[in-house]
Amino acid sequence: MVVGTGGIGSAVAEQLSNEGHIIHVLSRQTAFGSNRNIQLHTIADIAIESTELPLIDGPIHGLIYCPGTINLRPFKALKQADFINDLQVNYLGAIRCIQKYLPNLLQQEGASITLFSTVAVNKGMPFHASIAGAKGAIEGLTRSLAAEFAPKIRVNAIAPSLTQTPLADKLLNAEAKLKAAEERHPLKKVGSTLDMVKAVKFLIESSWVTGQVIAVDGGMSTLSNG
Repeated sequence: MVVGTGGIGSAVAEQLSNEGHIIHVLSRQTAFGSNRNIQLHTIADIAIESTELPLIDGPIHGLIYCPGTINLRPFKALKQADFINDLQVNYLGAIRCIQKYLPNLLQQEGASITLFSTVAVNKGMPFHASIAGAKGAIEGLTRSLAAEFAPKIRVNAIAPSLTQTPLADKLLNAEAKLKAAEERHPLKKVGSTLDMVKAVKFLIESSWVTGQVIAVDGGMSTLSNG
């Protein structure tokens, strides 16, 4: 099951379906190509508590929760509603999905849950107070559930830096912006959806990895860029 198709989710769903997996996609989008291995379930905004999640029969091998936000503002400009929305989309939405489909995951030996954090949790960055707080909650949830669900279900997270997706378009939609973003990373490039797909595949296929937050960030979180 892949939740969210704004960029990374779509790439993950397409790749896994092309490899022969049957993918249940939860998305606000009403169309998702013609891939016969993808079963689309159109839902309302995951940030809305009353959003009805579909009933799925049978085991689920993996749950991949991709929704995210990029709400970068000075702390003094952030309203309580901003913090609440970031928590709803990034954290509480993940909780709703995990609680809903936990029975399905428990039916599948070797099942896994993959969540998404951000480099800004591990590396303090200005203007990231709201999103870093919400994603910090995701990292805490990852480790807590990994401990609670072991050995039946593995739980891990990916912490990307800036990645080429529609969500990040306003930060990368000009050559000067893209170049500046690339220069901030030790590897001198921003991430791609393919980078995230490879990380997701590693985590859902690695049977001896749980409770980990994997940085896929071009070296941003740990290396000097001097």
